[in-house]
Amino acid sequence: MDDERIDRRPETGDGTENGGRYKFQRLHVYQLGLNHVDMVYRLTATFPKSENLNLRSQLERASTSVVLNIAEGSTGQTDAEQARFLGLSLRSLMECVACLDVVERRRYAQTEELSAIKGLGHQLFIKLQAMRHSLNKGEGHALRRRSMVPGQLKP
Repeated sequence: MDDERIDRRPETGDGTENGGRYKFQRLHVYQLGLNHVDMVYRLTATFPKSENLNLRSQLERASTSVVLNIAEGSTGQTDAEQARFLGLSLRSLMECVACLDVVERRRYAQTEELSAIKGLGHQLFIKLQAMRHSLNKGEGHALRRRSMVPGQLKP
């Protein structure tokens, strides 16, 4: 999944490339995350007022956290640190899934709308997992290769 890794193009000295965009803004996974945020905000705008400080706020914050962690982990980080932030993005995405389950139970949205958001969320999950795996593979993490028995490596 090399197309998802941050490339090392020349920078302008301020963390941006020649054109003023930050590296993470070119990532497909980041763009998917922004689309997910847009869908979530459209959905939550229809929630009852009683959910403004509860489910609405929680779902909006979780979806926003996905893209914020992609961005935060992308700049000036090692592969291991970037993978850690992608893990945080995944956790936030799982929080979105749980919130959407509550939305479905409370019947705050139509099945078709929820299916679309969940489908995009699943695509995002796959991309985040693949990018994280690619970063972990590149670092050759010893923890991933260790067996449960000290002194033995997994085959």
